[in-house]
Amino acid sequence: MSKNPKPAQLELDKPSLDAPSIKRSISNRLVYSIGKDPMTATDRDWFYSAAAVVRERLIERWMETMRSYYREDTKRVYYLSMEFLMGRTLMNSMLNIGCDEGFRKAMNDMGLELENIRDMENDAALGNGGLGRLAACFLDSMATLGIPGYGYGIRYEYGMFNQRIENGQQVEHPDNWLRYGNPWEFPRPEVLYQVKFHGRVVNYADEKGQARFHWVDSDDVMAMAHDYPIPGYDTDTVNNMRLWAAKSTRDFDLGYFNEGNYIRAVEDKNESENLSKVLYPDDTTEMGRELRLKQQYFFVCASLQDILYRYDKYRGNYDELPDKVAIQLNDTHPSIAIPELMRILVDLRGMEWEHAWEITKHTFAYTNHTLMPEALETWPVPLFERVLPRHLQIIYEINHRFLKEVMHRYPGDQELWRRMSIIDDTGAKRVRMAHLAIVGSHKVNGVAAIHTQLMKETIFADFHRLWPDQIVNMTNGITPRRWLNQANPGLSKLITSRIGKSWPKDLDQLKGLTGLADDPDFRAEFAQVKRENKVRLAKMIKERLKIEVNPDSLFDVQIKRIHEYKRQLLNVLHVITLYNRIRNGADSVPRVVIFAGKSAPGYQMAKRVIRLINDVADIVNNDPLVGGRLKVVFIPNYDVSTAEDIVPAADLSEQISTAGTEASGTGNMKMSLNGALTIGTMDGANVEIHDEVGAENIFIFGMNTDEVAQLNASGYNPWTYYDSNPELKQALDMLNSGYFSPEDHDRFKPIFNALTYHGDHYMLLADYASYIDCQQQVENLYRDKDAWMRKAILNVANMGKFSSDRTIREYSEHIWNAKTVVSKRGKDR
Repeated sequence: MSKNPKPAQLELDKPSLDAPSIKRSISNRLVYSIGKDPMTATDRDWFYSAAAVVRERLIERWMETMRSYYREDTKRVYYLSMEFLMGRTLMNSMLNIGCDEGFRKAMNDMGLELENIRDMENDAALGNGGLGRLAACFLDSMATLGIPGYGYGIRYEYGMFNQRIENGQQVEHPDNWLRYGNPWEFPRPEVLYQVKFHGRVVNYADEKGQARFHWVDSDDVMAMAHDYPIPGYDTDTVNNMRLWAAKSTRDFDLGYFNEGNYIRAVEDKNESENLSKVLYPDDTTEMGRELRLKQQYFFVCASLQDILYRYDKYRGNYDELPDKVAIQLNDTHPSIAIPELMRILVDLRGMEWEHAWEITKHTFAYTNHTLMPEALETWPVPLFERVLPRHLQIIYEINHRFLKEVMHRYPGDQELWRRMSIIDDTGAKRVRMAHLAIVGSHKVNGVAAIHTQLMKETIFADFHRLWPDQIVNMTNGITPRRWLNQANPGLSKLITSRIGKSWPKDLDQLKGLTGLADDPDFRAEFAQVKRENKVRLAKMIKERLKIEVNPDSLFDVQIKRIHEYKRQLLNVLHVITLYNRIRNGADSVPRVVIFAGKSAPGYQMAKRVIRLINDVADIVNNDPLVGGRLKVVFIPNYDVSTAEDIVPAADLSEQISTAGTEASGTGNMKMSLNGALTIGTMDGANVEIHDEVGAENIFIFGMNTDEVAQLNASGYNPWTYYDSNPELKQALDMLNSGYFSPEDHDRFKPIFNALTYHGDHYMLLADYASYIDCQQQVENLYRDKDAWMRKAILNVANMGKFSSDRTIREYSEHIWNAKTVVSKRGKDR
């Protein structure tokens, strides 16, 4: 065999997008790939056949996209994220490559319902909340815009958890999303990288007398690649998401097996492969914390090896690395990549520290997602030293050199040095990962204008003073392909009928709907689409929860991770107030209050709020005096597919976090884009939504960030609000007395105590009266359906700014310096 064999010449069938070709392909896949005939095929078999057919139509585009990036020798963007909340892939891929109508016709001809087949797909359990969904939107936009972008993360076997509500409480069950396999992934057993943990560091001098370091006696794990094609919309570009699964270096110890010790025989394998078992292991234990740190390093180490392997193919040195590689750190989870790249360049490639640092700093950029100091990730130094001993040494060296720069700029200010240090030594020493990410990146971005401003003024004010050009704003966005075109086909069809079909790639075109807000016929059609979406959601609620809701009611929706700062509890206080008013004879607009979201397993207060929502629902929904005018619904196991059911049906979007706590939020964008009006504080992206849609088309209440700060500074006393507001006092007393938990009167005392005796950290009581007044404004407007629909249309018309395409263009221009690459493959649509 010759050294460089000529590649085999392939003769490939060219898959077509017309219905007859799709029908033939589905039939072939069912028989020859699944091994079934129509007599024995289940809906799941048809789903796998359909997925294989869509996949075939992606692969050639995918391969040509990868080839074009090599041909163009273009700069590549690598998006490192612990989460990618992708949702279902079948319909998204069909719509993006333009074969959805062909599939629908082919399946109708075969006597199949595409919706039934679609529902067989499990959501990919690769994320938890907004962080992962943002990453998924960004991958979609990079592909749509032709940006050479790659996602890197972990192929979690079980994801976070499957949430069930049992006796009103959240109960976590394994989310075995891979039970039936995953038709979209391409396992790459040949793409395998070694990842090291533990061990010790040996110091030695090289031939030039320079100090060198060797990491030895480590415990090793292998990272195996799984690839997922990410198609852009109405383009031939198909980018790649590469996820890592942990594999043991030793699958099986035959010696132990032959001794009869079968458990010990596979112990190494099981322990190694735990790394990619579960998203976010419980970190309330020492073992859980170590596993989480290992997960972060595991995927970062494998990803950097892969990135540098691709770079090394055509280059002999690393001087051009920042010109050809941009690495974006999605929050602090991947920030260990900074010392890892330094380790590679200094320890393995023999580069001088200053040169390696210059390359590293110009390669990385960091996205911050929180303003709350307690939410900024830190790791105990002893844990870091045990798991990643060489990296701790590198972090100390980075910190030493950084603090020298700070000392030279601000001599004598020891308090400043302490605040800015990467190592927090105020108690037990901890590594501040956000500080590491800032020091090791050339750009740091916030995700909404107010968030970025507060970063500069509060948590990272010292860094902004040192490097005033480093922190920039990149307001988040959402992909209109999934969150309108796919999730809301009725509204998409209506919009297309009036302004044409190119809006999914240019969301600013929605401005063309502005004049239609005053068109009675368009308002009527818009209202009909909304009602159909509400009927569909009402049907889902009845099937899943056995609760009947009236689709003509106001659908009041709060769907997001359950956390105290997101203030689901404030929403519940309004529900209780509304309940009391109805019982006292008030004429209220019929309302369905819909909650969905998961609490972290160890977060007891958030889980107690879920229990409260369900207990309040049980009382309210069954009270004959209420008579169906108020219903409360908690939809369990919130995921992307559930959001796609809820978002198009929402009338009112609850975005009620304490001002200054929410970085951005994207649920606010999704619901506004689908014609919901927002009730919210001036927090996160609400501020920019307010500016875009106009103050008259959004319901704003509560304190702003300055007022929150002033109240905190003057001494906030929640009892003042409790004593002065009879409706608030009544609602809180009902919680405290066990009104909603007659079998356990003390169940919600901890909530009452948190809001009163313990200081009401997120100031629910201070914002309560303003919130209740604002909800009354909502009711007043909803009584005038025509006026409501006009404002809803204007929300949709003014959401162009919040496309993730705009966000990615800004990243490309201001942070990555990445260019669009157009695939040369011919069109087949």
